[in-house]
This record gives sequence, C-alpha cells and structure tokens, in this order.
Amino acid sequence: MSENVTATRSAASSEVTGTAGGPGLAEITVGEALRLQAEARGDAPALIYGEAMLDYATLDRQVDLLARALIGLGTQPGDHVAVMAPNSVEWVLLEYALARIGAVMVTVNPAFRSQELAYLLRQGRVSTLLTVRAHRRAEIAADLAALLPDLAGADPVRGRRGEAFPDLRHVVMLDDADLPGALTFTALLSLAEAVPRAQLAARAAAVKPGDVMQVQYTSGTTGAPKGAMLTHRGCYNNARLMAARGGFGPDDRLLSAMPLFHTAGCVCNVLGMLAVGGCLILLPEFEPGAMMSAAEAHGATIINAVPTMYRRMLDHPDAGTRGMSALRIAFTGGTSIPPALMLELRQRFGAEPMIIMGMTECSPIITQTDPSDDLETRCATAGTPLPHVEVRIADPETGTPMDHGQPGELLIRGFGVMRGYFDMPDRTAETIDAAGWLHSGDLAVLAPSGHLRIVGRLKDMLIRGGENVYPVEIEEALMTHPDIAEAQVVGVPDPDLGEEIFAFLIPTPGARLDPAAVQDWCKASFARHKTPRYIRVLDSLPLTANGKVQKFELRRMAAEAVAAGE
Repeated sequence: MSENVTATRSAASSEVTGTAGGPGLAEITVGEALRLQAEARGDAPALIYGEAMLDYATLDRQVDLLARALIGLGTQPGDHVAVMAPNSVEWVLLEYALARIGAVMVTVNPAFRSQELAYLLRQGRVSTLLTVRAHRRAEIAADLAALLPDLAGADPVRGRRGEAFPDLRHVVMLDDADLPGALTFTALLSLAEAVPRAQLAARAAAVKPGDVMQVQYTSGTTGAPKGAMLTHRGCYNNARLMAARGGFGPDDRLLSAMPLFHTAGCVCNVLGMLAVGGCLILLPEFEPGAMMSAAEAHGATIINAVPTMYRRMLDHPDAGTRGMSALRIAFTGGTSIPPALMLELRQRFGAEPMIIMGMTECSPIITQTDPSDDLETRCATAGTPLPHVEVRIADPETGTPMDHGQPGELLIRGFGVMRGYFDMPDRTAETIDAAGWLHSGDLAVLAPSGHLRIVGRLKDMLIRGGENVYPVEIEEALMTHPDIAEAQVVGVPDPDLGEEIFAFLIPTPGARLDPAAVQDWCKASFARHKTPRYIRVLDSLPLTANGKVQKFELRRMAAEAVAAGE
C-alpha cells in the first residue's frame, strides 16, 4: 500500500484516507499566505505574464492597493464580486485582493453569452462585476448594455440601482474600455487613496480560514448551474498538499494557459506556486508554439495542461527544437488520460507525469499520483487521496462500501469539500449526505494500494476538451428555439477533444430544421464548448416501454453516424 493512504475499513473494503507522509492542515487565509511569502521571499519572482514580471513584494503591494480600492468602492465582507475575463495580471490581483478583504470571488467564463451571464448575476447575487469589452466572439460590453439599460445613467462610483439584477451595483472594465455607467480599472485604483492602510489591516485580520473565498459555478443534471462555495482553508490546503506530494519547491516555475476561472487555474496554478514560493508563468490563452516559447524563455520546470493541449504541443513542428531541458513535471487531469500520451511527454520533453483527479466541489483535487510510484502506476491511475481526504467507493443504491476492484460511486469527505451550493440547500443535500460524504456521480475502482481509477460516470456528463458538458443543460437551451420540440444530447468519441457533442432534434409540428442554421443559433446563444458539433433531425426518438428515451440507442446511432462521416 502507498505510504500516502491508510485503510480505514476492512482490507477488502474500498475506503481509504490520505494520511501518512503528508503535512498537516494550515489554518491560514490566502491573504495571509501571500503576506508571509512577500516577507520571506520579497525579491523572488511570483508571476510572469508577457513582458510583466512581479516579485512577491511587488505582488503584495499591488494586491494591497487593489484591496483598498475595492473597500473604497464599498465592497463589504461576504459580498459576491464576479470576475468575467480572460487570464491576466489583473485577474490574479483580484483573486488575492478579494480574499484579503473577505469578499467572495465569483468566477465567470468570459465566453458566456447574455442568457448565461444573466442567470449567474441573478442567482449568485453579484454586487460588482469586473469584466472586459469583449472576449473572442463574445461582445460582453454590448451584452451588458442590453441587460442593464439603466447602467448608462448611473454614477460609476456610487453605482446603479435597478429592478433588474437588484444586487448588482457596480460594473468595472478591467481593460479600461468605455462603457457608460461603468468604472474603468484605472479609476477604481484611484479610490485607494481615500482608504487608510489601517482600515485594510482591520479587514484582513477579520477574515478566517473557514470563510468562503470563491463561488465556482458548475452545471449539473438539473440543467441549472450551481455555485460551489469554496473556503480559504479548502483551496489553500488543497494547493499546498498537491505541491508537497508533487515535490514542488521555491525554485519551480509553473507554466500554464489553463483558464483562471477554473480551479485548475486559480487553485492548482496560482495557489500551488504561492504555497511553495515559486513562480507562475501565465499565458493569456493556449497556443502550442507560445507555450513552448514561454517554457524556453523562462525556464519552466512544471507544466499544467489538459491532454488536448499536450497533444498539440507534441504535434507542433517546433516540438523537437525548443529548449525544454528545465522541464521536469507535466501534470494533467479533468478527462481520461491516455497513458501513451504521458509516456511520450516523458520521452520527448523529459517531463515526469503527474496525474490528478478532482472536481470543483472538492477545491478541487481528490487524488494525485506520487513520484515514488512506478511509471506504469503514474500513467495509468489517478493516484491516491491527498492527505486528510477520505475516499469511499460505494454501491450507488445502498451506499455500502464496495470490495476492492469493484466499480461503484466515488464518495469524498474532507477539508476540501465545499460548504455547499450557494442558495441551493436542496441541491446541497442531494450532493452531500448527512455523514458529510460528497457523492460525485463518478464510477470508480479502488485498488488495495489506494490507487483510484475512474471507469465511467453515473451522471450523463461528457467532457469536451477538458470542459465538463452536461447534456440536460444543452437540451433545455436547445428547446428554447421556437422550432425545436424535443432535444436529446449524447457524447461521441473524438480523437482531439476526447468527446464531442451530438444532438438529436425533433422539430415542432410544421417546422423544418436546418442543422447548420441551428448550429449558428447555438453559437450566438451560449458558450462555444456547449455548441453541438453534430446535429441530426429525427421524426421520433427511441423510447422504452414506459416512455423513457433510450439514450444508449442514441449513443449507438451517433457513433455510427460519425463513423460513416454523416
């Protein structure tokens, strides 16, 4: 058995707790952790982004400035402040500054369109939104102007008051774009002058490790996105224990283009390097040539990416010419990991594989491979539980622990489990039982050594390029189209993205559906990763005797259609 796990039930029972060989939990807030690193390693590099390089002392000072500015704007402890922007220095500063003053960061995918943003602003009770004019094909400023017609007449500092989105008072443009009624980021920073440092110190001292630090939205089988409430203790210790098992140190430079609005970016990357005093090399978005150039220019020692990104790096014509000699660890998670890919990374880039398994609701890492494991184990499993994390494989119906090697539902308990879903007590109770076990909906197998392997999903979820995609959410969105009576969505294998989206549609009586036109409508209505690549119009759906849709039959039909090139 691995030194990082200890059986807590009988030898045959699939239940383990990560205990031995790891540090204890740190009772510290994220704001305090940054302050300590600034004091200990002030001149050490903390963040590299393009031409910008911030050492820990500079990062800490800029976080203080932004924190005072947010106080000057009226941000109160516990306020929900949404950040809807691509990777940037400002994003990182906001993660730290909001944590320092006890506000709650609500992370938002900048690809969201108006309908998705409207839901999040309303359900999340967002008081301030920080965003940019546009991101890729999403015209965020235009969407906001349409959603908030009263914004144009508002005072940017005093804020708006409106019946639509009554909690939302301020909009701040991080790129200083001109949006009537919104505050530019430059103007926001000027508010710091009126806030004494002693006021900031008092606010920071009032923040506790158990306070909610972030709300991360994750969809579910109900179709309604749910805001997972993550704490300082959960996020910081998760990153800290990940770094400890991975052997990260103060001389490490972690390169990544993973979006900061996911826990892989803002916890594993940002807080992972904070925990050891290392440096994060942050890219605005993924491009294989740019990743390798950054690795060469800045001496990256660790890379975090999804398998699709690694595949594109390996297939890039410059893959054999870039200087990658400093690279020692390549880690990944979030989808099925081809062992051959990790072996190729090791052979061509010299990077040892590190695989993690997690979910947003667990802050996020649950299990992780260990450098002391043999190569095959490090490539073919998701590792063992982090210290202080309990894992159980249970019968989905009875909750009884399964025997080793038998598939069952993955249950998790420990410090990283979310506080709950914001303002959704029923959904929280469905996910976390009375004994504190979080029911993941994943089918998994646990070996006697404590190593975990995911074998399927109870929930009808698919994973496209590292993004969790929930068919029910897409189906409900499709059925808002006036000519669509029914919609069923399944996943089909894709060699590049892992899975792709296949939608079966039933038109309303008398209507004719053009698949290309429906795709265009989808692209204008919701995020790109939710847009079906394949659409087939049917006269009827395959049903069971009791009238339920036979999803297994739709999967077969979809796989055959893709194989035939239809």
